[in-house]
Amino acid sequence: MTEEASQMILRDPQLFYWILFPITIVMIVTGVLRHYATVLMQSDPQRQDLKAIREQRNLLRGVNVRSNHDQIPYQSFNARKTSLVAEFKRGAYLKDPDSVGKPAANPMTDPAGMDQMMNMMKGNMAMIIPQTLIMGWINAFFSGFVIMKLPFPLTIRFKSMLQSGVATRDLDVRWVSSLSWYFLNLFGLRSVFNFILGNDNSADQMAAQMQQMNPAGGAGMFGPGQDPNKMFLAEAENLEVVGGQHDWILHGVETRVLDLY
Repeated sequence: MTEEASQMILRDPQLFYWILFPITIVMIVTGVLRHYATVLMQSDPQRQDLKAIREQRNLLRGVNVRSNHDQIPYQSFNARKTSLVAEFKRGAYLKDPDSVGKPAANPMTDPAGMDQMMNMMKGNMAMIIPQTLIMGWINAFFSGFVIMKLPFPLTIRFKSMLQSGVATRDLDVRWVSSLSWYFLNLFGLRSVFNFILGNDNSADQMAAQMQQMNPAGGAGMFGPGQDPNKMFLAEAENLEVVGGQHDWILHGVETRVLDLY
């Protein structure tokens, strides 16, 4: 008996349609509903103070100079670095220079901080509740089902990812369980949500979690309880460290092109 014949499983072909399609459709509908629920639950953006915007944008400027230091010549980078380090250490861009050295304000008393924490909590609830319900639904009705076999070979490292909930060691790694199909949809429906809702959507659960763990610049740069002065001092130190290892990517490019051709 060949290895391929020994791995054949007698199963109802209708499982492919009654498990794979319902899980996929439910995941897509849940993502769309999560997007609109997140939009409805978000608080109206508050008007920011000009000094607060200036504080955030100048810290972001230092981050951009440090991250792209190899895109500009050393003279230009050194001039920017010297100016930014001096201003950061002097506290020139702080919204409230008198608060330097004082304990951080209680975020519960800051309306902007409260709104930010509430939006984060609403986003977490919009992700946790649907995920819990779908996981319970799959475990109750589709637990232990093997729904399809992939047409291409895979290594044994994919077994734990593709066969969750199926306690068999000798099953071919190409067989996919119902629970694993849920996780594959969880990570692989980003393009579908981008097509339906656009690029800036809240349906992709993994993207939303990454955004919360690494917020972009702007209102999310200074989280509740963070000290802007310490962040400026840390960025000044990072700029000084990068300045000692600057390497312009276009240095000697004429010679390199001539040597190449």
